[in-house]
Amino acid sequence: MRFGIDETATFTPVTIAVVIMSDTRTFETDTSGALLESRIREAGHLFHERTIVSDDVSAIRTVLKGYIADPEVNVVITSGGTGLTGRDVTPEAIEPLFDKSIDGFSTLFHSVSLKTVGLSTMQSRAVAGLANGTLIFCLPGSNGGVRDGWDKIISPQLDSRYRPCSFIGLVTPPSKS
Repeated sequence: MRFGIDETATFTPVTIAVVIMSDTRTFETDTSGALLESRIREAGHLFHERTIVSDDVSAIRTVLKGYIADPEVNVVITSGGTGLTGRDVTPEAIEPLFDKSIDGFSTLFHSVSLKTVGLSTMQSRAVAGLANGTLIFCLPGSNGGVRDGWDKIISPQLDSRYRPCSFIGLVTPPSKS
């Protein structure tokens, strides 16, 4: 096998928190967060919680710093605030928290997204990084952006059986409880 899931290996779940950046969404109207939660559970990972935070740099940093410091959380996936409008501040809020950026994530996201939304992918500033042993992925707020990011990039890389390697070795050991 050159790359892909090694079905003979053991799956190791990680604990994942979801953060939605929005001034307008509620838990009832947040379809991208609900989609992420469903996908996380279906993949066999441990779902920590879903939080909605306003499009405010300080508020976003406060929430993310809490998850980065939480020994129970291995991964944070955000949705929203990655566009180019005035209220889209997710990259500005989160990138300074990274110990290391995962530059390839943005490249891969745009490659995948090009196939579903065409050149409109240029309007996304999807980013990812590692902060204190916690992986952070910032996706667009659309369901399509969440599907592209989770289904085609994040989910396989959070599967410990993915060969030749996955992100699992980079995160603080899962299931610390």
